[in-house]
Amino acid sequence: MTDDTQESRFLQDPYPAYAAMRSISPVRPVPGTGGRPRYLVTGYAEAREALGDARLSKDTAAFFEGKGSRRRLHPAVAHTMLASDSPQHTRLRKLVTRAFTTGAVAELRPFIARVTDELLDQWPVGEPFDFVASLAVPLPVIVICELLGVPQADRPDVQRWSAQLFAAGEPDVIDAASHSMADYMTGLIATKRMDPGSSLLDRLIAARDGDDHLSEEELVSLAVLLLVAGHETTTSALGNALLALLRHPAALDRLRVNPDDVPAALDELLRFDSAVSTATFRFTTEAVTLGGSGIPAGVPVLVALGAANRDPARFPAPDQLDLDRNAAAHLAFGHGIHRCVGAPLAKAEAEITLRAVLTRFPGIRLAVPADRLEWRHTRLVRGLASLPVLA
Repeated sequence: MTDDTQESRFLQDPYPAYAAMRSISPVRPVPGTGGRPRYLVTGYAEAREALGDARLSKDTAAFFEGKGSRRRLHPAVAHTMLASDSPQHTRLRKLVTRAFTTGAVAELRPFIARVTDELLDQWPVGEPFDFVASLAVPLPVIVICELLGVPQADRPDVQRWSAQLFAAGEPDVIDAASHSMADYMTGLIATKRMDPGSSLLDRLIAARDGDDHLSEEELVSLAVLLLVAGHETTTSALGNALLALLRHPAALDRLRVNPDDVPAALDELLRFDSAVSTATFRFTTEAVTLGGSGIPAGVPVLVALGAANRDPARFPAPDQLDLDRNAAAHLAFGHGIHRCVGAPLAKAEAEITLRAVLTRFPGIRLAVPADRLEWRHTRLVRGLASLPVLA
């Protein structure tokens, strides 16, 4: 079997490989770039522990310092809130949390519903079309750009740069996209300083946290992070959730007949096929023991959220989609201080989208066999490149 065939199989369905690795050990060393070791976490308990352990740092700048990396990521992308530890992370997170509270998201719901309906109005009946391109991509982009105050004319460029930031195996593409995105946000911030509005980005520009304030680099970095994280993972979550339902007719029929059950089903859908396959970079600042395995200091630790959410020790019969399961403890949004700040918004978009699709297009079905679907080649995000359906 060729490497390309193995990769294709893994992209189609990584869960058998995760299960095999977990059966040997839920925490194990795996080959890394340049022969450097790294550890992969596939067990639920171990993943939850790792995500909450302060000895596993997210300060990538500290890790790569002096290692001679040839990467040329823009600092605003390389040094985001995600790539920081407390107290810096806590300070930055406080400035954006209010925009994603349940109450704040509730105010956005009418806008999300209106955009969803406008996109669904364009769906052809009786002809194949791509759910990803026609709804899963544009909806989250429109919502987060609206929240941040990105002009409509600029949104296609923003979406393209964001997608390029996840181009696994193409470091030059990623690095170039990081500069394009950061340069754009720097210009947008300058424009908003001259002509202030009421968007989240305008509020961040004027942010004050006691006697503290955002530096220019922090401001650009937060803007880029919110823009990218605010739609890439939601796009994948929407596609993964609809595909799971299309491949499980009983669950699909249940939600089609009772669309009010969609909110309660979201946690199980998120658990079943997590949009974030592997959590963002962490490394040990000292030797730690995780799941009975000793990990030396200064080693990368990859937490496979998708694998953890299929751990039978936490979720019995994990490969079954069970809408009656209590899956609220899933790790699709992470855990601990770095848990996804935008989780309430992502869940609102998923609920509104699935409810609208199943209500307006009750006959929706796959237009191609499931094993012919194409998955995106990324290391962090698990998502479909396209999802051809018939409505």
